[in-house]
Amino acid sequence: MRLAIGCEIDYEIADSATLIFNVEPMSGGRQRILNERVVVTPPFVTQQYTADETGNRFRRLTATGGALKLRYDAQIELDPVRADPAVIEEIPVAQLPPETLAFLNPSRYCPSDLLARFAAREFGEIEPGFGRVTEICNWIRAEVDYLAGSSDTTTTAADTFATRAGVCRDFAHLGITFCRALGIPARFVSCYAWQLQPQDFHAVFEAYLGDRWYLFDATRMAALDGLVRIGSGRDAADTAFATLFGNVRSGGVRVWADALDGDAAEPWTVDAVSVSELS
Repeated sequence: MRLAIGCEIDYEIADSATLIFNVEPMSGGRQRILNERVVVTPPFVTQQYTADETGNRFRRLTATGGALKLRYDAQIELDPVRADPAVIEEIPVAQLPPETLAFLNPSRYCPSDLLARFAAREFGEIEPGFGRVTEICNWIRAEVDYLAGSSDTTTTAADTFATRAGVCRDFAHLGITFCRALGIPARFVSCYAWQLQPQDFHAVFEAYLGDRWYLFDATRMAALDGLVRIGSGRDAADTAFATLFGNVRSGGVRVWADALDGDAAEPWTVDAVSVSELS
């Protein structure tokens, strides 16, 4: 499946500021960048770098006062792995690859230790495997209202659990938190999402099952086969699309993800889908 994805981000800068963007997708394995272009207006010098611990691609720039626009365009080819959910098992902690172990720990937005008792009571008796993570997503979808403006950048999964309202990042954080509480490695994924309405940056999560990371979207708002990973990490703190240092006012964000061929997937299904490398 090929997708045309991109974004335009506008800011108004009072004097001088440094901005770090994370809007350029990861490349490699089953997600390939066919072409891409970044345009910054005015044409400030940018520095691109890749985080060693996550593989996320960042772009840093320092801008003087006035209007600033960053536009990113790319064509992406996805070749996802699809597997039968019924045969995908959980892996005992003693047998997990070492690089997945960090994703068992509580993190800033995913305090899995605080919700461990509830997770064990609600999900502990479910047959371990892909189906149990699906049941976690089903619970979130049924019990948490998707409500724009109900959370902010300080909202944790514990807050979402208490208020029973949130947006995509909150749904992802809660799914990650429950998985980690049950001994399943889980990580946050920021992405472009085909079929998402209205279009915006989207957030889902991955759980490590069997021999790879599998995608889960508790919002059920986009096709799993149409997710283009921008970045992954412990939670949203590792994957913000923009981090701002200085007096900066947002002027708006526009995001798009359009299919370029006829192999587009159906909207959300329970199929097991992965576009990650094996680890």
